[in-house]
Amino acid sequence: MKGVTRKSEEDVLVKRYDYLIAGGGIIGLTIARELKRRYPEARIAVIEKEPDVAKHSSGRNSGVLHAGFYYTADSLKAKFTRDGNEAMQAYCREHGLKLNRCGKLVVATDESELAGLEELKRRAERNGVELIWVDEEETVRIDPNVKTFKKALYSPNTASVDPVEVCMCIKKEVASQGVDFFFDTAYAGHKGDTILTNRGPFGCGYFINSAGLYADKVAHDFGFGRKYTIIPFKGIYLKYAKNKSDVRTNIYPVPNLNNPFLGVHYTKTVDGSIKIGPTAIPAFWRENYKGLHRFKMSEFFQILFYEAKLFWTNSFHFRRLAVEEMKKYNKANFIGLSLKMIKQLDPKGFGDFLRPGIRAQLLDKQTLELVQDFVLEGDSRSMHILNAVSPAFTCSLPFAAYVADQIEERRAAAPAAPSSQGTPVLR
Repeated sequence: MKGVTRKSEEDVLVKRYDYLIAGGGIIGLTIARELKRRYPEARIAVIEKEPDVAKHSSGRNSGVLHAGFYYTADSLKAKFTRDGNEAMQAYCREHGLKLNRCGKLVVATDESELAGLEELKRRAERNGVELIWVDEEETVRIDPNVKTFKKALYSPNTASVDPVEVCMCIKKEVASQGVDFFFDTAYAGHKGDTILTNRGPFGCGYFINSAGLYADKVAHDFGFGRKYTIIPFKGIYLKYAKNKSDVRTNIYPVPNLNNPFLGVHYTKTVDGSIKIGPTAIPAFWRENYKGLHRFKMSEFFQILFYEAKLFWTNSFHFRRLAVEEMKKYNKANFIGLSLKMIKQLDPKGFGDFLRPGIRAQLLDKQTLELVQDFVLEGDSRSMHILNAVSPAFTCSLPFAAYVADQIEERRAAAPAAPSSQGTPVLR
């Protein structure tokens, strides 16, 4: 899939595109798809530093298509999750991709958590999302093994997909329409309209940064996102290897809505398997998956600096979060947290920890708060997706249309020259 569509004498020196996208995750792929849909004749390319698409968050996430009831009504996530759930399920059906409409139960462990369920129900109503009250008897009919206090919430539209399968399908689709892919090609800087990479320069009419874990660094190179930095969190799941039948649906606890993490929960995968997780362990460099793999000293010191500040100030109760998350490296403790929501499960039935993922979580350096909604900054020459965290996979199709709208607005407002400062989009 490597190559260019035009090969004039000039193109031998610089590969030229109307739109150049950095990042081959679900966001980069769906933006390429949306741009090609709007501008069929446009020359579009995706550069990706890995050997294929979906090598990081997009291929390592839970695969859950969320319904959209966790988020406040004024957030971008609320709208895009609701619409994205429907759009992604339709995409999977259209292309014959695996889809497990297994639903989700959100359960309470005691009286104190009922208020959290009430707030989720209010958010669902404001967001136009179907979320149903069920009592203990009705909960048992959905999943006989679930344990809840008095009542629970049921989301019938929550589903599971294979995230890698989805990304590969979109790659194949857009490549067949003329989008070029350049793998093992890493962003290295820019000079005006020329994007520099380890594989040579690319000329582009418009540059789109969807670089995930490195989106902030790329944005800073263009003068955007200066108030933010990425703080990585490691998410690990543990597979229940004994069988696929002990849990029938996704089972989630009442979350702490002051932070973006949903707590240890049961996930039914697209093939019906059961896993628990994820963790939200503070990582020490951006691709801190295992051991010293891809260790970078400069990243280590920068991230450690901000994590130390968070620990010292205890912003958003980071101190307690860090301690509790580190305990989850202990398998018995991790399993114990999940058993609170289940009547009976064999603790010895769990297998190994699954492949970890890294959440590229944006931190506001001034307030020391985690940014919970999507953040875009850009002008008439470039757009930077700074915070595309969970549930970005669910949101990706309508979010891509939103990004394309923002690009059109920027270009229409200043068609002749780029502005000197970016304007943050509503968060």
